[in-house]
Order: sequence, then C-alpha cells, then structure tokens
Amino acid sequence: MDTIASLFSFITTPVSWVIVQFHSVYGALFGPDTGWAWGLSIVSLVILIRICLIPLFVKQIKATRAMQTLQPEMKKIQERYKNDKQRQSEEMMKLYKETGTNPLSSCLPILAQSPFFFALYHVLNSIASNDTIGVINNSLLQSAQKAHIVGAPLAAKFTDSSSKVEALGASLTDVRVVTAIMIVLMSASQFFTQRQLMTKNVDTTVKTPFMQQQKMLMYVFPVMFAVFGINFPVGVLVYWLTTNVWTMGQQMYVIRNNPTPGSKAQAEYLERLTKHVTQHNKVSKRRDRAIVKAIVAKGRDRNEFERKFINGLSKAGLAAQADGTVIKSDTAAAAQAEDGTPTTAAGTPKRQQPKRQSKSQRQHGGAKAAGENEPKTSLTKSDEPEDAKPAAAAKKGGAKPAGGTRSKAQSGQRKGPQRPKSPSKK
Repeated sequence: MDTIASLFSFITTPVSWVIVQFHSVYGALFGPDTGWAWGLSIVSLVILIRICLIPLFVKQIKATRAMQTLQPEMKKIQERYKNDKQRQSEEMMKLYKETGTNPLSSCLPILAQSPFFFALYHVLNSIASNDTIGVINNSLLQSAQKAHIVGAPLAAKFTDSSSKVEALGASLTDVRVVTAIMIVLMSASQFFTQRQLMTKNVDTTVKTPFMQQQKMLMYVFPVMFAVFGINFPVGVLVYWLTTNVWTMGQQMYVIRNNPTPGSKAQAEYLERLTKHVTQHNKVSKRRDRAIVKAIVAKGRDRNEFERKFINGLSKAGLAAQADGTVIKSDTAAAAQAEDGTPTTAAGTPKRQQPKRQSKSQRQHGGAKAAGENEPKTSLTKSDEPEDAKPAAAAKKGGAKPAGGTRSKAQSGQRKGPQRPKSPSKK
C-alpha cells in the first residue's frame, strides 16, 4: 500500500488542503474536534469532486448509449468469427473506429476518482499512524484523532486490533458495528444503482452478451465492496458511501429525464410527456424538445414506445415537428358539431358519400323523379281538336282489340319506340 500511496502522493497535498478548508468552516459550527466537522469535510470533498466530474459523467452516458446501439453489430461479428478470436478482435476495433466509440469511456468517472480515493486513504492512514501529511500539521492531526463518527474514530478500521482502537479513544465493538453498518449500506447502494440501470434503462428489445455482463456486475460489485471495505478506515467508508449515494441519485435523475431508447424508463417518460403535451398543447422544456426532435428524425425506425407517443399526439389533434415542437394538426380525428354534423379539426363540414342503390331502386327513383319534374297537363273535350279524336280512338282500339281501355303510361316513361323486354325465365 505504501507503493500505491507514493504513486498518488502528488495529490495528497491538494486533498488535505481541501479537507482543512472545509474543516475550518464546519469546525466553527460544530466544534473543531467533533466528528461532524471532519465527517462533513469528507462529504463536502466528495460533492466537490463529483461536481467537477459531471462532464465525464455525461460522456459516460453517451458512451454507454453508443455501446448499446452497437450491440447487434457486435453480436453479428461474434457469431461470424466465433472460431477466430484474433479476427473477431480486429473487426471489433474496426467497428469502434468507424463509429467513434470508445468502450473505456464508460469507466472514466471511476478512473478519475481513483487518485482522490487513494489520496484520501493515505491521508487518513497517516492520521491513524500519528504522522503529519500535506497541510495537516500536529494540531490538526490531534484534532482529527479525537474526532469520532457515532463512536468510531475517523482513522479506525474493522480489522484493527483492540489496542490500536483503544489508543484512538474508542472500543473495538463500536468500531466494528459502525464499520459493518457502513459496509452494508455501501454495498446495498451499489447494488440498487446497478439494478435500476438493468431493470429500467436497458433496451429490452436487444439481448446481447453486454447485458449479461452488466447483470453479473450487479452482483460482483457489492461483494467486492464488502470484501475490501473491512480494510478501509471509517473516513474512507464515509467517502465511498457518499459517492455511491451521489451516483444513485444522479442516475435516477438521468433515467427519469433522459432514458435509453427502447427501455422501460423511456415508456414511462413518453407517457408523462404525452399527458403534459396534450394538456398544454406545447413542449415546454428544452430537454423534451430535443427528445421529440430525435423521435421525429427517426421516421420509420421508431420503436414501439415512440410510435405510441406519435399516435397519442395525433389522436389529440397534434403533430410533432422536426424542431421538437408540436402544432395543431388539420388531419385530426373528426369531431361532432353542435348540430351533430361531422366536422374536421378545421371546422369545415365533412363530405358524406351517398349510399349505393340497387338497380330496381335506381329505376324506381328515376321514374319517380321524372314524374315529379314533368308538368301536369290535361286536355278537356273542348280543348281537344276534332281531328285528333278519331286518331286517338283508332290508337286505343289497335292497342287493345279485346275491349277495355289501355292504362295510361307511367309518368316519366321514355317516349318513342321501346326496346322489347326479354322473356322472363320460368
């Protein structure tokens, strides 16, 4: 461990300086020798480091998304060259180079925290050994040794002997109970962080070895924390528990507001966004507009949840635009007017198609219409010319020689020679 400490000795002075500055603030509030002053100084150190690492965390998210997008292609390469590991590695590196993806980018926050972690470990180990380090002089060293967190000294470990713990002014039972509780909380927070990533923010439509690896890490990391945690001082456990809680909260925020496409978190997010947009008829936040813009740009490549989101907007009379905004759509579903007439979203009456009629209905309707339009005329005996009477009588006699009069033609019947009707089939 001395070799590792010497490798990170260049950062022990900045870390000790930051702790001392926070201690001067909290010492004025809670007392310079209290566990609150030194414990909150370590917590503030973690928060400061994690704020500085936010750009790396954003890069980690982008790298993880890119790796998830490449999983189908990676699976094809593994199946194609499963008997040639060298060619498989070459094709993988070629795929990373073409897409500009770096698998190590997802590990950047952890790698960036490592120097601070080992520097803090070296600082606390020096306090336990009664050695000054960095800007921590003898007076600050004595103050740090007196500080206890719930009865456990800041520099005590789970594996320390009773004589060493008694030299720090505490009992071995108190130290082991406090360290055991902190190790359990540290492992549980790590497990929950990895579990919510696997259950909510992973594309469930793609089954790849990457998902199996992440699932395995969900159980391996907590065990690693439990094994190595018994060798960490109480101050380092405070540091690591704080960074785990920060990571868990940060990831919950990302999963809720920027979920992975195709994941369960995306379905919940788009459902909330649909309700908000349909109520206010607009996309309020810039982050939401960016997601809507990405969904519109996908076109036919949208997943099930994204298509459901677009259909939900259409049913509400809205349409998503290429810039991420929404407008009222003129092709929305028809609504009923006050008088019951179907109308479109623009308010114009909806054109109704006439029903198709049978042949007999068309003939009967045509004859009826012609009869209604034909002017009614009647000839009386005084108005009828005399020379027309013999002709009319002859016509009637020739039409029906057996006696009786021929019934008048139906109104609307076509005049002139008629085509004889075909004989009916018996």
